[in-house]
Amino acid sequence: MEKTKQAVPPSVPRHVAIIMDGNNRWAKKRLLPGVAGHKAGVDAVRAVIEVCAKAKVEVLTLFAFSSENWQRPVDEVGALMELFFSALRREARRLNENNISLRIIGDRSRFHPELQAAMREAEALTAGNTGFILQIAANYGGQWDIAQAAQRLAREVQAGHLRPEDITPELLQTCLATGDLPLPDLCIRTGGEHRISNFLLWQLAYAELYFSDLYWPDFKHEAMRKALADFASRQRRFGKTSEQVESGARA
Repeated sequence: MEKTKQAVPPSVPRHVAIIMDGNNRWAKKRLLPGVAGHKAGVDAVRAVIEVCAKAKVEVLTLFAFSSENWQRPVDEVGALMELFFSALRREARRLNENNISLRIIGDRSRFHPELQAAMREAEALTAGNTGFILQIAANYGGQWDIAQAAQRLAREVQAGHLRPEDITPELLQTCLATGDLPLPDLCIRTGGEHRISNFLLWQLAYAELYFSDLYWPDFKHEAMRKALADFASRQRRFGKTSEQVESGARA
């Protein structure tokens, strides 16, 4: 009797990064103010967290507010800051109850001191959790991230702790805001745009890119499961040929 072949488990990304785009257009389509789209987007965040946690994804990074978003209308920026503040206070307890650790990356210096304090409190509350890492990129830019890593290394050279020739891609990577985490395997962008908009520029070098036409508030459980299924169907070669990857998998 022929031995039944054991099913190969589907490939699951360790780290998923998402550019949550389309909130304003979702609201405009419904004749609502832009902030209504951002509020509706909170439900999509919850849905995506649920799917990723169930699939055993280790890290989820969400691009919430870029360093370029300060150029938006003052009233919209103000409303976004209020929403961010209230969501931190409201959601931190929920994350803690679900064993989720919250991290916030980006330049916090431009945020109001009260919002900075709320960030620290939410991170402290969830710091000991081990089930899943939710990383929020706020006032973040990929170019800023690389620049601050370079500055950090330059200070080490200036202090005599490091030689210029000691600086390798691996060392620079540890100085990035995500330096202690696995690199993103999958980057999703909603809203129909096909660009990465200064998000995790270094970290996304070999990530699989997935674009959805759905506006972010509509990107819920089924859409996230579809993105994970698409990732599982891809062959990741990292510069190798298909034959090399396949022979390595059989070994």
